[in-house]
Order: sequence, then C-alpha cells, then structure tokens
Amino acid sequence: MTQSVYLVVLLLCLRLMCPLATGIFMDKLASKKLCADDDCVYTISLARAEEDYNASDCRFINIKKGQLIYVYSKLMKEKDSGEFWAGSVYGEQYEDHIGTVDYFPSSLVSEQDVYQEANK
Repeated sequence: MTQSVYLVVLLLCLRLMCPLATGIFMDKLASKKLCADDDCVYTISLARAEEDYNASDCRFINIKKGQLIYVYSKLMKEKDSGEFWAGSVYGEQYEDHIGTVDYFPSSLVSEQDVYQEANK
C-alpha cells in the first residue's frame, strides 16, 4: 500500500513539473511592428475610436466609440490580415484598464495627435 502512495505522489509531482500544453494556437498578427523606441514604451499618438469593437480573443482590447486610446506600436501588415495597433484606453472611467496594452484594428480609429514617428 505504501508503494502505491509513493507512486501516486511521484506522478502528481511530475504532472506539476511538466504540465501538458493545453493552449489554443492563435494566428500570427504580423512579423514586424513599428514603435517610437526599442521597447515600445513611449506613446506614438492618441487615437479616437470611430466604432465599437468587441475583442475576439485575449490579445485584443475592447473599445467603445468616442473612446481615446494611447497608441504604443503599429503592426506591419501581413498578407491576409488587417492592420492592428497596440494601445491602452484613456480616461477616468477606464481607470482599471489603464496600463493594459492590447491590440485593436487601426481601421476603427482616427489619430487625433501624433506625438512622435514610429520608425523603430
């Protein structure tokens, strides 16, 4: 009986150390992105959402029409995908989301102010 307990404990330990890959494969959005700096931490521009957008997965941000978004990077277009930008929401009502940078379709926003060129 003791040998069985040790075997079960050993199997549980192995399972914790080597978890199975259970993730979902997601399509690549782009092969390159443009930023203002090497780490993509400086704001490129401020954009305003022209339409509502409900995120399709965890890489994207929900945006509402009229919402302001800080833009940190712009993905370079892949052949069969749309163009996406990375940004975070702006404003007191979105305080819980400030600092969270996710992607959104660039076609749904208009740039209001360009702070610096995205060339890195």
